[in-house]
Amino acid sequence: MNAFSLEGTLALVTGATGGIGRATCAALAEAGATVIATDLAATADIAGAAAYRPLDVTSEDGWAEVVGFIDGTYGRLDILVNNAGISVTNAIADSSLAEFRRCMAINVEGVFLGTKATQPLLAASGKTRTGGASIINLSSVGGLKGAAYMATYCASKGAVKLFTKSAAAEYAMLGLPIRVNSVHPGGIDTGMMDTIYARYVEAGLFPDEATARSTVSAGHAMGRMGAPEEIATGIAYLASPAASFMTGSELVIDGGMTAR
Repeated sequence: MNAFSLEGTLALVTGATGGIGRATCAALAEAGATVIATDLAATADIAGAAAYRPLDVTSEDGWAEVVGFIDGTYGRLDILVNNAGISVTNAIADSSLAEFRRCMAINVEGVFLGTKATQPLLAASGKTRTGGASIINLSSVGGLKGAAYMATYCASKGAVKLFTKSAAAEYAMLGLPIRVNSVHPGGIDTGMMDTIYARYVEAGLFPDEATARSTVSAGHAMGRMGAPEEIATGIAYLASPAASFMTGSELVIDGGMTAR
């Protein structure tokens, strides 16, 4: 069997309408998975997805509805990609408590709720699959090091990293066949990065968005931003039996940003 194949698996991807989310759905489907895409929109057309369900990742009831749909329709779940997230670009002094809590609710509580809600299905399906079931949580290089004007975002992504490691250790201790790993992208050409550039300009850190973009690009050893597809292939790898001995790990895909 091709160790990278996802044939016969069922995958759930949150935040599927964003750049990395769309690329992930396509990559998993190309590898053979049946993909269920979710996001806030009532409806969405996601290439590669077999079905789309609206989901607010901060809602426990929302998670219960999606998991119930998957269980009733497919009877299994092999892969969970906790990709939904937001960025916050602001000075600490200018950040509100409400803004901080909203970021934590989406970026951290969403991962917790998704992991908890899908655990029974993943544990059952993992018993019948080489390498077990797989949870992939999207963190960031911001979850490995701090950045000015990104304290809230970095705090949330650091929490995702340690939640991932704790879940991996717990499932291994309990003998549950679920691997849990985090992915740490560098700067990726998505709408989220465009928002960050605009905030940098508003804060007076750069004269224009083109300068902000070129400066951020230069912060990568490779001298460029990444493409969503370059993150999606790493996610597909972690989802596959090829990564059967990986759990509690951080897969850094950052063009050398953390090497600078």
